[in-house]
Amino acid sequence: MFVDQVKIYVKGGDGGKGMVAFRREKYEPSGGPAGGDGGRGADVVFRVDEGLRTLMDFRYQKHFKASRGENGRSKSQHGKGADALVVRVPPGTTVRDADTGQVLADLVRHGQEAVIAKGGRGGRGNIRFATPKNPAPHVAENGEPGEERWVELELKLLADVGLVGYPSVGKSTLLSTVSAAKPKIGAYHFTTIAPNLGMVEVEEGRSFVMADLPGLIEGAHEGVGLGHQFLRHVERTKLLVHVVDMAGSEGRDPYQDYLQINEELKRYRELLADRPQVVAANKMDLPEAADNLELFRAEVGEDVPVFPISAATREGLKELLYAVADRLDEIPDEPLIADHGEEVKVYKSEVPEEPFTIRRENEIFLVEGARVEKLVKMTNFQYEDSVRRFAHILKRMGVDEALRERGAQEGDTVRIGDMEFDFQDG
Repeated sequence: MFVDQVKIYVKGGDGGKGMVAFRREKYEPSGGPAGGDGGRGADVVFRVDEGLRTLMDFRYQKHFKASRGENGRSKSQHGKGADALVVRVPPGTTVRDADTGQVLADLVRHGQEAVIAKGGRGGRGNIRFATPKNPAPHVAENGEPGEERWVELELKLLADVGLVGYPSVGKSTLLSTVSAAKPKIGAYHFTTIAPNLGMVEVEEGRSFVMADLPGLIEGAHEGVGLGHQFLRHVERTKLLVHVVDMAGSEGRDPYQDYLQINEELKRYRELLADRPQVVAANKMDLPEAADNLELFRAEVGEDVPVFPISAATREGLKELLYAVADRLDEIPDEPLIADHGEEVKVYKSEVPEEPFTIRRENEIFLVEGARVEKLVKMTNFQYEDSVRRFAHILKRMGVDEALRERGAQEGDTVRIGDMEFDFQDG
């Protein structure tokens, strides 16, 4: 099964906990702090593997959680950071944040990598909190939570040449004739419902990858038929071979078919209108094809290269393939274009920091915001020094003052994340 769109969940590893410890050596029974830092949590990294051609594996595994870092240890020993969780994806995979639609990465080359969810940093041990005023702090942090998000993966095949045209014009037959690919062929519309790739070799050691893509119909740019499933794969190709049923075997006009397909390409993405294109006038072995070819050439003009062929009898295929190979040699290797119209790049993944907000839910004051919620998760409340530090940071952030303005009084319940505590005014 060919799968080219999936939605999955990824989570970076949490950082390891920092430790509260003190030196207890034979001749130094009351030594200073010696609690090490926690290790960094693992990143979730997507890596391109050219051996993959589909997103099928993600149909069965949709959750990817990286390992957390090791906790800090005594004697000032820091925890080990976790190794990255590497997720293999096929070339041509675009990664988007499912909530915002932001493009996180466009992965096209073998071995290319992108960090999709960062691991959290390790919590600091008490050696980091020693000061002249407090040389023996009972303070250590929990590890920072790793990033988590739902992402959408979209595969756009990487092929040098894409076969476009109406259903049943002979695209699959052409690919099966010129390569070792074995697409399904039938005498009905939409025999091809998923892209097929084939390696085409011509003389002089030249070769190129050709993609047989599902047929287009009117309205494809709006998703009619197999429109969007087809059109996303056209974006990656360098050259289009427009296959036209020159015999008009289903009663259609070859020239009108040609115009309609090009209009669908243009309306889906303006850039596709300028994509280099040659016409393969197929089914020349059938009656009326020769007369239709003369009319077709007169209507499209001399600027459009037209090659009469018969995929069934192999007539004219050599001339077509040589012309395609020559045209590919002329097309410069330009950076692939992503959906937003810029050069493909890997985007830095960051969660924007939000100011805290306060709202009341019955008798409870809810303080919400990425920074305050992370503070709660990273505070180790079993140590009194950590609790005092937590209260000091909230006060410095202005949370106390904001609670008073919202009417909070001594003893009222305040909730931040999963933590509830009593408000102390003063």
